[in-house]
Order: sequence, then C-alpha cells, then structure tokens
Amino acid sequence: MKKTKLTNICSKYIALLLVCLSIIIATGCQKQAQPITHTAYYFDTVIHLTFYNSEDNDLAEECFNLCATYENMLSRTVEGSDIWRINHSNGAPVTVSEETYALLEEALFYCELTEGKIDITIAPLMDLWNFTTAADGQEPPTEDEISALLSHVDYRQVLLGEQNTVTLKDPEAAIDLGFIAKGYIADKLKEYLVSQGVTSALINLGGNVCVIGSKPDGSPYTVGIQKPFSPAGTTLDVLQVKDSSVVTSGTYERYFIYEDKTYHHILDATTGYPIENNLTGVTILCDSSTQADALSTTCFVLGLEDAQEYISTLNDTECILIDSSEHITYSYK
Repeated sequence: MKKTKLTNICSKYIALLLVCLSIIIATGCQKQAQPITHTAYYFDTVIHLTFYNSEDNDLAEECFNLCATYENMLSRTVEGSDIWRINHSNGAPVTVSEETYALLEEALFYCELTEGKIDITIAPLMDLWNFTTAADGQEPPTEDEISALLSHVDYRQVLLGEQNTVTLKDPEAAIDLGFIAKGYIADKLKEYLVSQGVTSALINLGGNVCVIGSKPDGSPYTVGIQKPFSPAGTTLDVLQVKDSSVVTSGTYERYFIYEDKTYHHILDATTGYPIENNLTGVTILCDSSTQADALSTTCFVLGLEDAQEYISTLNDTECILIDSSEHITYSYK
C-alpha cells in the first residue's frame, strides 16, 4: 500500500515535471520564432538582416563581412576597388575579378536594351548633379556643364576583353554600377544564407528587399510599397511575397526642388537630365534581386507602356508602376 502511494506521488511529480518541461520548450520555440534584426551601414545605405531562428543570428557577421568584400570590389568611391581601378586606368586594360566582369557584362545588356538611357559611364554626371547631399534650393547644373560631361557618357567605350580584362577607352569617363550592384549583393547574401541552411530570413539593402522562403509558420512576408513623397513608412500598396525579391526605383528617393521644379536622381543618360515620363515609382517582383534592381530602373526609363510590353516577355517577373497622380498599374492585373 505504501509502495502504491509512493508510486502515485512520484507519477504525479513526473507528470508535473513533464508539463513544466513542455511549457519551457514551447516558450523557447516561441522566442526563437520572434524575428531578430541586425543592422549595419554599407553602400551609403542602412542594411537590415532579419532572422527567425536564433541559431541563424551567428551568420549576420559573415553577411556583413560579405557586404564589405563587395563594397571593396564594386564601389567606385573605394580606392583600389575593381571599379575604382577601371575609372583611374587612363584607358589602359584592367584585370578584374570574375564577379565584377560578369556584373559589368549584365549591366551593359541593360545599357543596350534602353538604347543608352541607362549608361554605366554616367558617374561624372551623377557627381555634377550631386543628389547624394542635395537640398531644396540647390541650383541644377547649367546646360553647358551637362553638355561638357555628356560627351564622355558612352557605355560603348567599355570593352570587355579576355581573361577578365576591362578597358575604359575614354579616360574622362567613369563607371557607376549603382542601378544593379545592391541587387547583386543581395543575391549573394541569400546564396550564402541558403548554403548555411537558413530557410526563413529577410534581407533589406536600403529598400532592395530579398526574402528567403516564408515565415516559420508558412505565411508570406509583407513588403510595403512607399507612397511617393510621403513620410517614410507610408504605404500605397502592400505585397505578400515568398522566396522572392522586391525592388523599387522612384523619383522621391533622392531629389531637390529649385524654383518649384523637382529634379530627381534617375537621369536619362542620353540627355543628362532627369527622366520626365509621369512615373514616380516602379517596383519589380522576381526571383533574382540582381534582375529586379536593374529592371526597376530600366522600366522607369522605358516609361509605362514600353515597360509593360517588356515585362510581358519575361517569365516570373512582374512590375508595379505608379504615376504622378498615384494611379497604380499592375502588369499582372
């Protein structure tokens, strides 16, 4: 009888212990499911990496190391980078990494596609306009200043040779890969994280959003489309995405107002002036962040009708176009 009572008491304690352990385990799982975001600053923008599994957090440092590696490879302002060396070569061939060579090759495709409206040798003109530190009241460049530099904007002066050599034939030209580089880097970060077994994560390189899989519960990520010329975080539309990239180019990102006219940073490289086609924002959804980044600018310079026509030729790629009256045109509706 005593043995039975003792057995019953032990059984109750064991049952209670198992319940407590279950609560601890469940609580631990809930904590791990909470997103944790790591932040750093590269490419002149704020970077956010969001993980849903606590074990993935250790990978953030390696991701930021990769960001530093690619900034030192692709930034035209970092002395010694591949792009910096090309721009300072005085017309001599420069041997670059396989990755830089491949990205230049892809960038030149979009220069050709837009008939030079996008041009990777636009760097001197971007410096002239100075949208990076622009403020309202800043005077735009004069026609003479623009014309003087426009004669050195010509992507056909970039020659890709054997064994990863690049020659910029015009010594006064300079390459800028700003319209495609962040997308490429986002793809590389995703590639690394997936190789490490990450199944749920969000990469945000200053608005270039690349998501891995879905949230741990299987639900999609919510990505907002910024309402042009409104406070940050004011959305005009919301997208639900899984394992995809979302990249936006817009006139509201960098601009200044002078004498009641708005000058934005998306330049037509054939004129040297900001594109004027009634669009204020273009968002691209596709698997590749590199492609999404390049296409967001490409579709912007093509304009609404030509952008829709081109997107219709691509598989698994969609665009959302916003005009100056905030009317939204969807390629998939």
